Amino acid sequence: MKLLHIDSSVLGPHSVSRQVSAAAVERLRQANPGLAVTYRDLTQSPLGHLTGLHLAAGQGAAPDPSVRDDVAAGRTVLEEFLAADIVVIGAPMYNFTIPSQLKVWIDRILVAGKTFKYGPAGVEGLAGNKRVVIAISRGGYYGADTPMAALEHLETYLRGVFGFIGVKNIEFIPADGIQVGPEHRQKAVAGALQAAGSLTAA
Repeated sequence: MKLLHIDSSVLGPHSVSRQVSAAAVERLRQANPGLAVTYRDLTQSPLGHLTGLHLAAGQGAAPDPSVRDDVAAGRTVLEEFLAADIVVIGAPMYNFTIPSQLKVWIDRILVAGKTFKYGPAGVEGLAGNKRVVIAISRGGYYGADTPMAALEHLETYLRGVFGFIGVKNIEFIPADGIQVGPEHRQKAVAGALQAAGSLTAA
């Protein structure tokens, strides 16, 4: 069994989402002996934003020299995702949505013919055999019953993205209110770590 671990926070060791995603991976490693883990830090090895040259290469043209390495990196990223049985993602909220580093990664895995396809009945997801666990961290509170609910574009976006490619087994581990104050942060981190440590085997 293979697990792909993705981190996208720019805060390094100070990141809550990294702490929780690492705890989730450790728990799943313990629960699944022999689990092979691939780790990708999107801030340490960033992918380039898509350009027309990337899209041309995706349509079969020879990659322009200026994007050749990045096109190859994008193919590797897609292969890592396709090969994984479990995907664990650390996803902090930046300005009400996902980090741009994570968006670039998503742009490389949402590929027609690979993770979804269009047919007579509409879109069909092709990655539905995966389990996706996402550790999210948010500075405030964005629940449906809060004044900030309309600005929640982190969990809602990721739920939509993975649903689009057919993933039904998706779990969110939230740490909310981490910027409200020290007590709120401590409580949020403790709760998220407890949830990560309680994940069931795949």
